Amino acid sequence: MYFAHLIVSLNKVLSLGKVRKNKRLFCFFLSFRSFNRTFAPMLEVKIKNSELVRAAEKGLDEFLDLFVNAIKEAIGGELNAETMAQLNSEQITLLGYDILRSELMDGGFIQLIHNGYGPFFFRNPFAKAVRQWGLDDLARMIRKANDLYRKTHDEIERDCSDEQFMALYEQFPKYDDLDDEFVENEERWSAMIAYYIDEHIDNFATVLNNE
Repeated sequence: MYFAHLIVSLNKVLSLGKVRKNKRLFCFFLSFRSFNRTFAPMLEVKIKNSELVRAAEKGLDEFLDLFVNAIKEAIGGELNAETMAQLNSEQITLLGYDILRSELMDGGFIQLIHNGYGPFFFRNPFAKAVRQWGLDDLARMIRKANDLYRKTHDEIERDCSDEQFMALYEQFPKYDDLDDEFVENEERWSAMIAYYIDEHIDNFATVLNNE
């Protein structure tokens, strides 16, 4: 247990900035069922024990980032269908949560969908995966967002000017409540994921005891 001593404050106030990123397509369809069914990584992801200890001492974000960055480094920094096939479902779910958190904390579901990430989260069993980690309310939120996504994604995914992009927030206000729900719960959900990783480290990386 590296993370048990970390006290996470759930009273932090976080703000949501609606900033459009350069649109990047993430539209390849990835079924978690098509990847390694076991939790043993197909591609060895290595983390030093000393790095784990330091990250856990620093806090929640550092602990999560250590695993996310180690997985990204192992796949050469390029997240696509080919490199994802080298990961197990636990590692894919963690990378997915990292993308979800980054997009929603920056620009909400409108930005996430416009940037092309919709198919990964809504046409794959991502909600089921996080529910298996104990995040039932996050899974419910993803399913509610999926209902909206299927009705609105064609228009949101279209190429548009910055002005037209910002207008999407007024055109589809039903996403606002979901954006707010994520912001309000992000720290708690991230803490739950950190503790899950701590309890199942071997599913995510190989810890090296020697420097």
